[in-house]
Amino acid sequence: MKSKIFFTSALAGLLMLSSCSDFLEQTNTTQANGSTFYDSDAAVDAGVYPLYNYCWNNFNNKFSWAVGDGRSNNITAQYSDYVKFYCNFTETSLTEGLEEAWGALYLVVSSSNNVINDIARSEGPSEQAKLRGTAEARFMRGVAYWYIGSIWGRAILYTDTKVQQKNAICPAHRQTDVMEFAIRDLEFAAAHLPKAQSQAGRVTCYSAYGLLSRVYLSMAGLTTDGEYDGTNIATDYNRGTRNPYYLDLAKKAALKCIEGPYSLMPEYGDLFELATQNNNSESVFQLQFMQGDPQGAMGFGCNNQMTAFFGWSTMVADGNWGGSTFASYDLVKTYDPKDRKRRHATICTFGETYDKFGEYRVADDPALGDKTGREQCNIIKHVYGTHAYNGQTYLHNSGANAYMMRLAEVYLNLAEAVLGNNPNTTDETALTYYNAVRQRAGMETKRVINYDDIHYERRIELAMEGQYWYDLLRRSYYKRQEVLNFVNSQNRNCSYVWDETEPCQYAFKEEGKGVSTATEARFTFPFSDVDQTRNPQLSGEPVAYGFGDREVSIAELYN
Repeated sequence: MKSKIFFTSALAGLLMLSSCSDFLEQTNTTQANGSTFYDSDAAVDAGVYPLYNYCWNNFNNKFSWAVGDGRSNNITAQYSDYVKFYCNFTETSLTEGLEEAWGALYLVVSSSNNVINDIARSEGPSEQAKLRGTAEARFMRGVAYWYIGSIWGRAILYTDTKVQQKNAICPAHRQTDVMEFAIRDLEFAAAHLPKAQSQAGRVTCYSAYGLLSRVYLSMAGLTTDGEYDGTNIATDYNRGTRNPYYLDLAKKAALKCIEGPYSLMPEYGDLFELATQNNNSESVFQLQFMQGDPQGAMGFGCNNQMTAFFGWSTMVADGNWGGSTFASYDLVKTYDPKDRKRRHATICTFGETYDKFGEYRVADDPALGDKTGREQCNIIKHVYGTHAYNGQTYLHNSGANAYMMRLAEVYLNLAEAVLGNNPNTTDETALTYYNAVRQRAGMETKRVINYDDIHYERRIELAMEGQYWYDLLRRSYYKRQEVLNFVNSQNRNCSYVWDETEPCQYAFKEEGKGVSTATEARFTFPFSDVDQTRNPQLSGEPVAYGFGDREVSIAELYN
């Protein structure tokens, strides 16, 4: 069995390397193949596992937060080439990260397709194992397509990588079709994944329901009324309402997820401690990265590199590339002064003491020179201390899994779905779960909530976890001008300095340089020059995808 795991890991690494030159190109230098590899139930489990780490690596390490938090102005990075263009609305087809992210997400898609098709052709595993492995792969493919459809506003949809390789020059499919494709994958996963897995961290049916609650909310803004059929695509982005059909499904999916084994971690800060982050009670879906030295026997690509991009001092991390990546002033001043727990666990502020690094105070850090942490706040999530301190982290590997969805988000998805098109709500179910998130943070409960209340919770609760841009994007599907006004009013890429007289303890210092005014065109990203050269039809008019009959009925999922 060890040899099968090794081959699976090696093949995933080869796929990742080939994706840098062409996201459809595949190179297999071994004699093993899919039809012979999946010869047992254990082989199915091993073959699916790279979809939890290797395939996502080039998306997770930089692009996920450069877009999720940089684009939304949770992060300011005046001097960081792989973030500042996204922060400033000035990215072009040549901007670093676009090609890598497109390739990484399509590595998930193409690898998932291969797993699905190879399992279908295999004869050794039990039917139960084959269905479980197929459902896991479709879960991953659905999540990847949600990201592609959200970021680029279109995608090339396909289910057989080998066939697609022969037809690589083709138009992309419409955004609504991409969302529908993702929904069908996740609904299949919800119907066929088990309630519990034998291995910690593997997704279950409840994970699929959780992700469905997110994707349904996207679809609610992209369509007008009823189940999507290709004719009910919304064209008025300022109509002010969402499709009630998908709002109701988002509510049902969230409630199904909540029925699962998850619970909020008692302390917010423990979500981001090495001892309590991996596969904890709140994790609905995490990328399963490995611990250990990535330059040793483990191999590169299954390691979580984010700690190197956020570490700012030799006292807090072995890699220190985060010296010019800060929490934005807009985020810092958004925190309610009472919201101390979440701020403390998210950003590093002057005067605070952080036990996470052994009673560290940025004010006393000699590595910061004359600034001593007074100017701007570094990001403490994803930073865990040095190897000498914790015995686990390395330069390019924190040893921590990466959150893709937490239960707290599902709670807030539920509240948003219940609020729907209403100005506010006093619904007891929505309030129960909304207030659970606030109570954990030490905040007072509320008896009535509106969009602004949910917006605040989503931004603060999930800050630096790569989700805030998608919250704004989802709002832009039906209240576009409101979102444009909001993002253009933010203090983007500005500098700020410690000032105890200010409510947020920091004061504005200087305007950001090179910031462009956001326009409607900036709600999607350009394709890289490389990808457009490979497929000149990519940026043309998107086309409809030919869906067959639904495999899973809504009644079956939510009875």
